[in-house]
Amino acid sequence: MSTRLLVAGVGNIFLADDAFGPEVIRALDRRPLPPEVRVRDFGIRGMDLAYELLAGYDVALLVDAAPRGLRPGTLSLIEPELPDGAAAGPPPEAHGMDPAKVLALAARLGDEPLPRVLVLACEPELLPRGDEDIAPGMSETMHEAVRQAVAALHTVVPVLLADPASTGPLSRPDESAALSPAGLRPTVSGGAEDR
Repeated sequence: MSTRLLVAGVGNIFLADDAFGPEVIRALDRRPLPPEVRVRDFGIRGMDLAYELLAGYDVALLVDAAPRGLRPGTLSLIEPELPDGAAAGPPPEAHGMDPAKVLALAARLGDEPLPRVLVLACEPELLPRGDEDIAPGMSETMHEAVRQAVAALHTVVPVLLADPASTGPLSRPDESAALSPAGLRPTVSGGAEDR
């Protein structure tokens, strides 16, 4: 039986470097992953992603900008601790994308365990200030990181297709192997493991 793998871009294209996930998915149009991999841009549609996580995948790889205190443009492959469906918190807004809340909602909705979830995270350089509703345009650092993320996905995805329980190394010298644990977002405490 073949591995079912989802690569999901998440982020808001109108909030500067938060557009990283959707931009990586667009770049994959020019350099596609193997045809058996489902590649989809979820943007800020958290509810859609929660339901997609229940579609029988072995692995879901989320691509997102995530402030973790690293040098801007640094890619990290992290594996968050998945929530227990019974202990899940409040659902996400219908048009919001907080990956931790989306995972909690999916855990609560499904009867089966969630797939293994990995996050290809990139440290942003430009984030909107609190008073900005729209800040279009990614930084040059993130544009370069998009190219590197596509290369990283072409390294990691074949390894996951061959063995959903393993994770190949990223081909960057600044991958997160030596970093301390971190969450998907600064508001998520603990429960994640760098790979």
